[in-house]
Amino acid sequence: MFSFSSPQTIHFGRGQSHKTVALATQFGNTVLLVHGANVKRAQWLITSCTDAGLTTHTIACKNEPSLPDLEFALAHLNGFRPDVVVALGGGSVMDFAKALAALIPCDGPPIDYLEVVGNGRPLEHPPVPMIAIPTTAGTGAEVTKNAVISVPDRGLKVSLRDPRMIPQIAIVDPSLMQGAPKHVALCAGLDAVTQVIEPYLSAKANPMTDALCYAAISEGLRVLRDVVEKDCSDGWDVLAWVSTCGGLALANAGLGAVHGFAGVIGGKTNAPHGEICGALLPTVLEAHLCNTQNDTDIHTKLTWVIGQIDIFFGRGTEGAGLVRLQGWSTEMGLRGLSDLGVMPEDYQNIAIAAAGTSSMKGNPYLMSEAMLMELLESAG
Repeated sequence: MFSFSSPQTIHFGRGQSHKTVALATQFGNTVLLVHGANVKRAQWLITSCTDAGLTTHTIACKNEPSLPDLEFALAHLNGFRPDVVVALGGGSVMDFAKALAALIPCDGPPIDYLEVVGNGRPLEHPPVPMIAIPTTAGTGAEVTKNAVISVPDRGLKVSLRDPRMIPQIAIVDPSLMQGAPKHVALCAGLDAVTQVIEPYLSAKANPMTDALCYAAISEGLRVLRDVVEKDCSDGWDVLAWVSTCGGLALANAGLGAVHGFAGVIGGKTNAPHGEICGALLPTVLEAHLCNTQNDTDIHTKLTWVIGQIDIFFGRGTEGAGLVRLQGWSTEMGLRGLSDLGVMPEDYQNIAIAAAGTSSMKGNPYLMSEAMLMELLESAG
């Protein structure tokens, strides 16, 4: 028995972003358009909205969204209630837009609705309808039911979460993603791959999420080199699909230790989320191999995943894939945990915080504080 949540509609493929204005008009005449730091990248959509006669307000998400950013934006909007929120950008833009769409109809202070640092207060009203248009592949945030918000004075990243926060419409157009700087592509690709592996191994996996992940894991590993090294258009098409599969899977099956650590480390260091995932993934999978019992379903899944990494990064040599994936990632510019600002004296506090995260609840087995600290030491 399981439940599965997803957007009402996903429009996937090159050129699908051209449908945005027609889809937005189905909700009404006023639009809140959330974009990244460079408004020029969103100008085509701003112009299209205004040409169609839509009243369009814009707001920029210049960094990973924080609680002060959210409070400032809501005060700046000053009661403005759009008919639809449109998000155009990377995962940070998606999360900022989802949080705004969720909180615009609500009366309480934003912190009340956040997990961990707040009360996790339920939303009193449905979020404003939302159209999500990702310009990076990796987060899958266009199809998830939470928004990750940093709380700088606590050094944490926490979630605002509600099943109704899944955007009504996701438009996944790989042409908006291609051409990303090499390091951005690397982080996005490793994030996308991690986010189909962890739900597949999750204690909360179900047949729907298994089907999505099983199909996407091999394909993501297959195209990762081509996307990062060659900016290959076919590879971006596949990676965009893998990312969306990962978002759907994690929204329904959760994640695991990589993401349990990633939120804590990201809140402490402000390092890119995908880079943290890439630095941790091989070490976490190796730890899983040592701590799961033979002849169990999770061990069977795990050995298959590692076998796929052997095929695409280990040149088919059994057991070589994890080391070579790590080596290739480093060669492409991925930093280790110490280079990201994680020091040995931080390990215990990070381990304690990570153990309490929602992502860690999906890990295929319980990890003690000592195990978590050992993992950080190995990945450092």
